[in-house]
Amino acid sequence: MHTAGGRLVEAQAGGESAMENLEKHFDWVAENDAGPRKFQRGFRAQTREFLRFHVPEGVRVLEWGCGPGDLLAALNPARGLGIDVSPKMIARARAAHPEEHLEFREGDLHTMVVEEKFDVIILDYLVGYLRDIHQCVAQLKAACHPRTRIYVFSLNHVWKPLLELGKLCGLVTRQPQDCNWINRSDLCNILELNSCEVVAQSTEQLLPLRLPLFSSFCNSFLVRLPGLRHFGMTEVMIARPVAKPELAGEISCSVVVPARNESGNIRAALERIPVLGRQTEVIFVEGNSADDTWEVIQREVAAYDGPHQVKYLQQPGKGKWDAVFAGFEVARGDVLVIQDGDLTAPPEDLPKFYAAIAAGHCEFANGCRLVYPMESRAMRFLNLLGNKFFATSLSFVLGQHIKDSLCGTKMMLRADYQRLLQRIEVLGDFDPFGDFNLLFGSAMLDLRIRDVLVRYRDRQYGATNISRFRHGFILLHMTWFGLRKMKFFSVTKGE
Repeated sequence: MHTAGGRLVEAQAGGESAMENLEKHFDWVAENDAGPRKFQRGFRAQTREFLRFHVPEGVRVLEWGCGPGDLLAALNPARGLGIDVSPKMIARARAAHPEEHLEFREGDLHTMVVEEKFDVIILDYLVGYLRDIHQCVAQLKAACHPRTRIYVFSLNHVWKPLLELGKLCGLVTRQPQDCNWINRSDLCNILELNSCEVVAQSTEQLLPLRLPLFSSFCNSFLVRLPGLRHFGMTEVMIARPVAKPELAGEISCSVVVPARNESGNIRAALERIPVLGRQTEVIFVEGNSADDTWEVIQREVAAYDGPHQVKYLQQPGKGKWDAVFAGFEVARGDVLVIQDGDLTAPPEDLPKFYAAIAAGHCEFANGCRLVYPMESRAMRFLNLLGNKFFATSLSFVLGQHIKDSLCGTKMMLRADYQRLLQRIEVLGDFDPFGDFNLLFGSAMLDLRIRDVLVRYRDRQYGATNISRFRHGFILLHMTWFGLRKMKFFSVTKGE
């Protein structure tokens, strides 16, 4: 059995009677779900909007258990493949969605391997019907590349009594007798046993009905709050295959050094930045300095005879993000990293970041200064409190734990950065520093973010460019912006 651009390979069969029963059940559902489906429109719209927030249009999407194909079609993929055990569901999907970029096939995840690679794989409440979840998760890996994201939706156990009542009232679609009720810890364990890592998890849909305004308040705000966040009807896991990035040959690295009033640190930066991978490119970006930083950069680069390729430029605008953006635009390395020009986060720590990215242990390496003892003048007490506050706040916004959101050292693949720029366009020009742009964008791409520890040092030249109170208010505003745009986004629009 074949698909366009890929191959469906039959794997070992077994338990045919169970499969036949499931097939018959969903054939029946395909012809008898008009009433429950109408009642569940709000529930389905909320699932759709959640995925549309996470999955950009124009990517390759595979949905196992696609039913009538409405969810797959709503994501508007460049290539969409929907597979279901029910011939009548597949016939219904083909009739409703005849678009050329969508394909619907009959198949069972237990006995079928899809070798075509997809950017997104969706299991929309499918795990409750699987006879062998271990085997099925293992089957998924053939359709994954290192940046594939797997979205697994399942039902929260606390809702079981209400769902049973709904079935008696004809408001919930009838279910097979032997469904699974797997919890998040069990599912996480199965994913990890199959070399998949959970990037983020949450419960959604505190109110899975269509009630104007009130549904939005419950499902966009209340379900995110401590205590209530355990009572959403739907449990969501976002996972990734743990794998090295797919690059040709040994990885090269570009180190961007924003330098404003840092003339005394330029030579030290060139001497101390280590060789990373096949080739290290160092890019100095001078930014509206009041001292002779620009002249020193030109002089030191002209005299440099070390192992690095070195570039330099002046940023076109103002602010650190403008300097980082300008440096990344001319970078040619496979991996991009920011090294602050004050060198308080030591360049000698960069190999730890590089090793984490190159091995696939994380996809965004975030520097953390708040574990090792700091030198006496490295960070003032109020700055330390501010860093801890923003790290806690950002962890809540991102759905992934970070200990230090404001360390300048950050590393990611250039290919991921290019995708990130497209993803954060919806946020607008809100971050003059760049730390939140990179963290928010990585979370919106569902990249795995991990802290890499650094030892924070005293400045050896010049004074800080940070104003504690003025910049603190800007950071506070950006945190609130992130809460509104990312954490409390509406999952009920379009109902």
